[in-house]
Amino acid sequence: MILTLTEGQIRLRRMSVVDLPEVEALDQACFTDPWPAGAFAHELQSEGPNLCLVAEDSRISDGQKIVAAAVFWFILDELHLGTISVLSGYRKQKIGLALLIEGLLLGQQMGAQSSLLEVRAGNSEALNLYQRLGYQVVGRRPGYYQDNQEDALLLTLPQIEVAKLKMIRYMLPNSIKSDFF
Repeated sequence: MILTLTEGQIRLRRMSVVDLPEVEALDQACFTDPWPAGAFAHELQSEGPNLCLVAEDSRISDGQKIVAAAVFWFILDELHLGTISVLSGYRKQKIGLALLIEGLLLGQQMGAQSSLLEVRAGNSEALNLYQRLGYQVVGRRPGYYQDNQEDALLLTLPQIEVAKLKMIRYMLPNSIKSDFF
């Protein structure tokens, strides 16, 4: 079932320490091979450059308010997407797309020129999303995912195109609001 979201209901912002229990619960709900306990806390405390972003449902007062999360790492002038997840009831609302775009735009402001990510070879929905943004399949990592030995496809976005990303962001539903732009 797809939710009907209202204007400004989903807020994109930086992840904070108080979000960690919900972010870990989201990761557990979304992945058969989630990040280990404490991994998101480590990312928040890391001295290396990274971006930890969340999307929260502003209409929820109790319970799981964090409905999506993404972690990006900087490797020289490249922005690496470490993970991105959207709670199942909030998928197909462009929340993952919005988080990815905000991460790419923030990363570009911080000096990233290109982007890299891995995606499960069988995750056609995610692969289509990435390819629509200009990511290209450049390799395969056999048996990359430990839970089922599925291959990962290695994708690169050779150039973070700010104008293209801003145009896509402009066309996102008004249910998604960002603290960044």
